[in-house]
Amino acid sequence: MFKFWGSQEQQAQQCPQEGSSHSWYPPSVVSSPSSSRPTTPSSSASNSFNLQRPAERPHSPTPVSPAEAAGIIALLKDKSVDELRKLLSDKDAYNQFLLSVDQVKIQNNIRDELRKETLQLARNNLDKEPRIMELRNQCRIIRTTELATAQEKLNELERQKEEILKYYSPASFIHRLQDAMNETEEELEALHRQLLDREMDLGTFVQKYKKLRTTYHRRALIHLAAKTSPIG
Repeated sequence: MFKFWGSQEQQAQQCPQEGSSHSWYPPSVVSSPSSSRPTTPSSSASNSFNLQRPAERPHSPTPVSPAEAAGIIALLKDKSVDELRKLLSDKDAYNQFLLSVDQVKIQNNIRDELRKETLQLARNNLDKEPRIMELRNQCRIIRTTELATAQEKLNELERQKEEILKYYSPASFIHRLQDAMNETEEELEALHRQLLDREMDLGTFVQKYKKLRTTYHRRALIHLAAKTSPIG
């Protein structure tokens, strides 16, 4: 009885060595056939010991859902030991089995559909390239002709706006009031000379002088208020 367990232990130790010689198989597939065989206490202990040492694994396998794992196990449980060994040793047999799995078929179909859609989008983009080039040329023509004219007109309007703002600015308003006061004062002096030279009678002189002097003082008051205002 003791020899029976020992022989089973030796066989369990030899199986991982055979599987490890084929590094191109996923670890989950390599361990699947051994999981379908009856296990012994010694082999279970050795497997649990290996699970506790993940640092010795070259890489961690991709997590598999319970439903997917159950489907793969259902495909493997009816195979004989020779068939399982052939899957581990024969790459073509392994690939053929892999392509027969429903999950793999679904993924391959999705990949093919995405590839077809990508190729169709690429063809559509290539078909639109002449139209894109035509629109690009039209944009270049518009940019060099209509846009240049519009930009020139915009610059002219900007210049006019600056002149208007400058004309109606507080400083310009005060300056124009001062000029108007100077002009009124010159008109008063000219009117006074005309009276002295007897070119105008006294009644006309008084009427015009009163009107000009009223205008002068009104402008002078506005000029003073503008200079003392915080805006000025």
